[in-house]
Amino acid sequence: MSTDPVTHELLHDILKQVSRSFYLTLNVLPVGVRDQMGLSYLFARAADTIADTDLLDRPQRLRYLNQFSSQFAHAEIDWKAIQEIQAALVPHQKDSAESILLQRLADCLKLYEKCSAGDRERIQWLMKVLPEGMKMDLTRFPGESSGQLAALSTLDELDQYTYYVAGCVGEFWTRMVCAHRPAMARWNVTEMSAIGVRFGKGLQLTNIVKDVARDLHNGRCYVPESLLAEAGLKPADLLVEGNLPKFRPILNQLIGLAMEHLDQGWIYTISLPVSEIRQRLACMWPILLAGETLKRVAVSSDLLNPAVNVKVPRSVVYRVMALTTLTCANSYVATSYWDHLRNQVA
Repeated sequence: MSTDPVTHELLHDILKQVSRSFYLTLNVLPVGVRDQMGLSYLFARAADTIADTDLLDRPQRLRYLNQFSSQFAHAEIDWKAIQEIQAALVPHQKDSAESILLQRLADCLKLYEKCSAGDRERIQWLMKVLPEGMKMDLTRFPGESSGQLAALSTLDELDQYTYYVAGCVGEFWTRMVCAHRPAMARWNVTEMSAIGVRFGKGLQLTNIVKDVARDLHNGRCYVPESLLAEAGLKPADLLVEGNLPKFRPILNQLIGLAMEHLDQGWIYTISLPVSEIRQRLACMWPILLAGETLKRVAVSSDLLNPAVNVKVPRSVVYRVMALTTLTCANSYVATSYWDHLRNQVA
């Protein structure tokens, strides 16, 4: 990306307006990849905003999502198409940050045009794959409420979905840091990208089991029907809180799968050069907090209650950040913490 200070400041101004929390997290990343990651986040969030604008019907959202993602498939930006997206979606935004993002979409795309050819290619790849998960949500789940509940069919379908919405991010991340960080020169990009995919899938599965009740009441059951059938359950049965004991074996299976993916994510993290402290922290934090989340999901007695939010306390978040930061992302200390979490979840 252009090292022009004006370009850098413009990007960071947009990031601060759209998500101050992400902007602060971005600063932990090493120099050389921050701007590319920040810009990619804005594009992914814009696509997600288009897909989630429920005041527009699904065919319209799909059309605008395709229209947006197609900008990354061609050499030239279709500015009229971007204006059409803005005109159609900005008036329907309930969240001011989402509205600001859509209003500043042209600025983001102009920054994208200033990226190096290699960075544009990597972002193009991400924006080809990532929206597929959003399209899957729009086509696989026809409604917005529990009365129109639909479910994924098989574990393979769930695996495909987690790849689209998060696994591909691990692959993208690996390609980007290997292209810009000299210390990563010895990494096998293909091999580590595959491990990065597992990393992303683990984080997404954590979100799925944590938010199972909320998703059900929004018409989406990500727990495959094939798994539910093994326990004599149907998707609608999960709307009844009293069915949690019957659902528990399936839940434990999904938690176990998430932990297997996160174990691969830990291998990925510890494989990072010791000198890449910022990268290590950026990987350690989400894995350790996912483990803390799964620990709470595993023992929750009201997981099927949509009013309950399984959340890691802020004090634990600060503890994780302090422990890893003060020890400079030390492998021994952090791995001891991870192993402790794994034993509690198992």
